[in-house]
Amino acid sequence: MNHEAELRLEAAKLISRRWFFRDCGVGLGSLALASLLRDERLLAGTPPAANEDPLVPKLPHFAAKAKRVIYLFMAGAPSQLDLFDFKPTLVKYDGHPVPAELVKDQRYAFIRPDANLFASPLKFSRHGRSGAEISEVLPHLAEVVDDIAIVKSMNTDAFNHAPAQILMNTGSTQFGRPCMGSWVTYGLGSESRSLPGFVVLSSAGGTSGGASNFGSGFLPTVYQGVPFRRSGDPILSLTNPAGVTPKLQRDSLDALKELNQHHLGATGDPEIATRINSFEMAFRMQTSAPELMDLGKESPATLAMYGAQPGKSSFANNCLLARRLIERGVRFVQLYHEAWDHHSEVVQGVRDQCGQTDRPAAALIKDLKQRGLLEDTLVIWGGEFGRTPMVETNEAAGRKMGRDHHPQAFTMWFAGGGIRPGITLGRTDDFGFHTVEDPVHVHDLHATLMRLLGFEHTRLTYRFQGRDFRLTDVSGELVPKLMA
Repeated sequence: MNHEAELRLEAAKLISRRWFFRDCGVGLGSLALASLLRDERLLAGTPPAANEDPLVPKLPHFAAKAKRVIYLFMAGAPSQLDLFDFKPTLVKYDGHPVPAELVKDQRYAFIRPDANLFASPLKFSRHGRSGAEISEVLPHLAEVVDDIAIVKSMNTDAFNHAPAQILMNTGSTQFGRPCMGSWVTYGLGSESRSLPGFVVLSSAGGTSGGASNFGSGFLPTVYQGVPFRRSGDPILSLTNPAGVTPKLQRDSLDALKELNQHHLGATGDPEIATRINSFEMAFRMQTSAPELMDLGKESPATLAMYGAQPGKSSFANNCLLARRLIERGVRFVQLYHEAWDHHSEVVQGVRDQCGQTDRPAAALIKDLKQRGLLEDTLVIWGGEFGRTPMVETNEAAGRKMGRDHHPQAFTMWFAGGGIRPGITLGRTDDFGFHTVEDPVHVHDLHATLMRLLGFEHTRLTYRFQGRDFRLTDVSGELVPKLMA
């Protein structure tokens, strides 16, 4: 018997047992079925009862330092060499060929390995009590530098955008794995009854990894990210059509819910629980979403701090919306800003993007801190990889003074939620090419972030296709120096 036939046979046996326990008439059906599923490890845990919300808040493995996450994903890969990782040696050898020993056996997407070195012309200076060294294009981040942790030693396995973005978000370069936001809401549920547990906001362009970056993979779809539109209703069809009164809608939903609950009790299919939750959430959002999106309720001082403008689509507005979302109990908010892929004119490119993102990102830290939310809100900033210390110039492609993809070393920063503030962790070599101190792989980052959220990363698993999967999957070590 082949593997597929074995799976079909096991499914048939399971369905038969479910029907037996449902019809046995002794009142033990749901308890026995839950035990059966748990023992056979066909699901990560007990399937939701017919009247149970799959996003009900849950306890993690141990006391958590972070209760929620705001992830500022700078898609396209910001140049760490023009923002955080100043290299005097690059200045000294600017325009010279890169040393051969550094690029031995290296592959690049668009440049030759022996391209000339390219020093950043931007001015760097130290700020705060921590003395963190950052670029002149980040003046607002400089004001909160003692509240963040800068990690200069990030590294990844992928050197093209789509697989690298998917790896950073899901822990794998393969499509179809659950993203971090899905794992977090699967493990913790949500404290919001009127908004999704995991919300996605976007500005600039679309990501190379697409919806896979915020998909739930093989987890029930109730845990996937819900993209909010940039204008109008955040989700289509929130407004009732003409002639549909609130009472008619409520009566219809109640009837539909009763049918779905009956089906859920019969099959235990978690997608039915997702369907019930989605209908009820949409109904509640008809009231909550318009209030959420009305930035005009914020004070003029707050709007000015973020650089936000009510009624317009921007990264600044999204940062302010992120704060409003977590105030309302949303567990995970992810902002995608796809505009950092600077294969040409990298210096002007980072100037332009920092002009859009520096003020609101720093304002988010200030705002969370003054409201007492930073302590248990984990804020993440970074892209999918870094940029090369060598220049990219390609006349045929119309490119000059850019930087290519660089997975060996890049920079991210973090704040709140158990992060040790005011530190700079890790170091790259004199050319900014390789990590030489405190390397942090993507899997290590995921393991550490899950620990801050109260999870032992090897124990938050979901059984799929015969084995237990996790966000870190096959590797990942904690980074104690990053944790307070």
